[in-house]
Amino acid sequence: MALSSRFGAAVIRSFVATLCLAAVALPAAAHHGTLTTYDRSKQWTRDAVVASFHYANPHPQLFFDLSDDKGNVEHWAAELLPNPAALLRAGWTKVRSLEALAPGTKVKITIAPARTQGGFVGLLIKVTNVAGAELVSDNVPFPQSPAPASPGAPTATKP
Repeated sequence: MALSSRFGAAVIRSFVATLCLAAVALPAAAHHGTLTTYDRSKQWTRDAVVASFHYANPHPQLFFDLSDDKGNVEHWAAELLPNPAALLRAGWTKVRSLEALAPGTKVKITIAPARTQGGFVGLLIKVTNVAGAELVSDNVPFPQSPAPASPGAPTATKP
């Protein structure tokens, strides 16, 4: 009888361990659908105005506005492929990012739109400032240091 209860306890421990591993692995597998969620073959580039930048895990998000020829404004959201750790390794701290992508900043955005229809959502491929310096891209490290957007604008520097 003691052998049977030890065997039952081992089965229960194995079952609990398997459930714990599944609980940890499933969110990670679900999260990494970024490249299937967005259509890189349909990426586009347009002038935009930054609404806000959220330096957050698992991926920072940029919210921006686009205007059409008639002055109608579309509010878009895009996630960055690099996570905050990759941004930090490239020298893009939270402070630096918030300064370079402050609300009202005029930028040129390249995004891959979502594969689903009906939303203004995309994967951020690249952001350049009005001087043409690349601020953020899906290529880390970033190839250029950001230049000021205009004379007298604050310079984004590493803290």
